[in-house]
Amino acid sequence: MKLFTIGYEGEPQAAVIDRLKAAGVRVLVDVRAVAASRRAGFSKTVLGASLNESGIDYLHLRALGTPKAGRDAARKGRIDEMRAIFDGHMQEPASEAAFQSLKTLASEKPVALLCFEANHAGCHRAVLAERLAKEDGFEVVNL
Repeated sequence: MKLFTIGYEGEPQAAVIDRLKAAGVRVLVDVRAVAASRRAGFSKTVLGASLNESGIDYLHLRALGTPKAGRDAARKGRIDEMRAIFDGHMQEPASEAAFQSLKTLASEKPVALLCFEANHAGCHRAVLAERLAKEDGFEVVNL
């Protein structure tokens, strides 16, 4: 089973959708705490509609987003701090429930996790992907 991750930093929406389609992604799971963006085409409603037109389903799992303190740490390059904050966040029941939903969905069809950062290593989506790889044997592909 493959799990894809993708960041849209510096990319136009069409390029992101093309990469998702080329990889065979069927569902894009938005793991941003705030599914709004200053980048054209990446706010929740517009992104969802564009994905739908391209044959890709959209799901926003807000509970899998990084808390503000974690986002601030990531922006400052303090990745270990971001990971610690996110690990604490994942101890919350709503976050764990959302993670279990993600796990089930990813077991059924090709899923990609979306967040802003181009470099997956500096983003919490890597933490989610690593956990799925460790617990369930997913092969992680960073688009």
